[in-house]
Amino acid sequence: MDRSMGFRSGGAMLRLLVWAAFLLGCCHGRFVVEKNSLKVTAPDDLKGTYECAIGNFGVPQYGGTMVGFVAYPKANKKACKSFDDFDISYKAKPGSFPTFLLVDRGDCYFTKKAWNAQNAGAAAILVADDKDEPLITMDTPEESGRAEYLENITIPSALITKSFGDRLKKAIDNGDMVNVNLDWREALPHPDERVEYEFWTNSNDECGPKCDSQIDFVKSFKGAAQVLEKKGYTEFTPHYITWYCPEAFILSKQCKSQCINHGRYCAPDPEQDFSKGYDGKDVVVQNLRQVCVFKVAKEHKKPWLWWDYVTDFAIRCPMKEKKYTKECADGVIKSLGLDHKAIDKCIGDPDADEENPVLKAEQDAEVSASTCIQYRGKLDKGAVLKALCAGFRETTEPAVCLSEDIQTNECLENNGGCWQDKAANITACKDTFRGRVCECPVVKGVKFVGDGYTHCEASGSGRCEINNGGCWKETRNGRTYSACTDDGCKCPDGFKGDGKHKCEDIDECKERTACQCKECKCKNTWGSSNPCERNGLNNRTLPNPTRHPTALAGPLSVHCWLLSIRPSSVAHGPRRLLVFRRFAFHFGAVAIG
Repeated sequence: MDRSMGFRSGGAMLRLLVWAAFLLGCCHGRFVVEKNSLKVTAPDDLKGTYECAIGNFGVPQYGGTMVGFVAYPKANKKACKSFDDFDISYKAKPGSFPTFLLVDRGDCYFTKKAWNAQNAGAAAILVADDKDEPLITMDTPEESGRAEYLENITIPSALITKSFGDRLKKAIDNGDMVNVNLDWREALPHPDERVEYEFWTNSNDECGPKCDSQIDFVKSFKGAAQVLEKKGYTEFTPHYITWYCPEAFILSKQCKSQCINHGRYCAPDPEQDFSKGYDGKDVVVQNLRQVCVFKVAKEHKKPWLWWDYVTDFAIRCPMKEKKYTKECADGVIKSLGLDHKAIDKCIGDPDADEENPVLKAEQDAEVSASTCIQYRGKLDKGAVLKALCAGFRETTEPAVCLSEDIQTNECLENNGGCWQDKAANITACKDTFRGRVCECPVVKGVKFVGDGYTHCEASGSGRCEINNGGCWKETRNGRTYSACTDDGCKCPDGFKGDGKHKCEDIDECKERTACQCKECKCKNTWGSSNPCERNGLNNRTLPNPTRHPTALAGPLSVHCWLLSIRPSSVAHGPRRLLVFRRFAFHFGAVAIG
């Protein structure tokens, strides 16, 4: 069974491609060299950004970066032997930069070099090409028996050009410390909140350890894939690899046993032995059935059922138990509640001398010109999920991408350098897969505005419900005063201050701004702007004698009229009569004439 994977984010397809060796030469698809950036920060004569090719093993840090220094071994320069044999270690000491081990190409598999570098303590491996040529992809070995350590390689790897490698070696030989930054943040496009991805696969389960590891991946990744699909974060499409038989050999025994529809769609013999076991055409038919399962499930708006079918089929219908049959497949289809008649109609007639529209579409997809990014690295749930998460626009990632197993929460240390209100437990720091952003939040429907770094303030109606809008508030003797208003912080009547950090009670008696009559007793009360008292009554509107000296010229009774006649400013003109009436210590003024 061969598995390969692909993703699209926005307009770009992110294709996680893991071609099995025996199909690589047969398929029509292009094997793309995927690259990431390597930035040299020291020494000065090497400063700059360089391209390197991501290795198809280990765990690339998609969406992230790594900082370290480059070391070039004095012995075992090709890293084909264990560094223990040379008493060499690259394990980083506490507080020091990790080591990126630079080794030469040749004499052994790339994976062997990475394995030896990892065991020596290196955090990443850089392989310098041994000839001047465009960058290529470092792939895994074809012989599965020699690749038992592959699943345990976890450090990222990259191939660099010969010329760049020579410059690095020269700087190290001169005693310079070469500091570099490996950057995978732009290795995958991330334009929006949804990632579309493809999984290129094959139903053959008799290709040894590779097939075993691939079905293990499907089983482990199924849960995350289905959750992402159900919640609309991803759009998933499986594809199946086929090749065709040359026209001159259509009637040959080999093509008849390995192909359907008269040589149009073929697959290799599972056991690589035409005389026994299942034939390639059996694989093609099962591939076709799995495509149709997906198409029918998608028509019923349940595309995630494909993951259930594939895993159940692998468990219930393995080749080694002679159950790789239509009857077994139909049993799985029935148990999942899928429409088997619709699936059979989709499959059509494998013996017909005509094109099958489903498989024709699969072949066309292999050579499509759409923009695609092919996944590089270990076929592992965590590694693949990390690549998938790197395709989301920052701040739109689903929760599964922000788990501790996938990334580090940068808001945990010093709040990410963002604004926060510790008292209200509100922060502008938003953890993302690629790092963090400082963005004023929305809390309980109330929007905070500001730069997110040093300042965020609640705005609009309802702002006072969130930590009193960040304004002053105090309670004394059962009375509470707040400076919060819908449009800012303003001290209430009877107080003065900035309204945000402090509001002080105004002592109207001390400042002589009220209650200055002889009969009035001025007693300041916290929070009150009405300090006047007489006979136990509080008077809010006693006029200030400085404003109305005539009105308060003599003793006043509870009920009285006071007439005051003032000469007009115009000689011999009419006189102005001011009438002040006080009732229960409330005054009114009426002008006559």
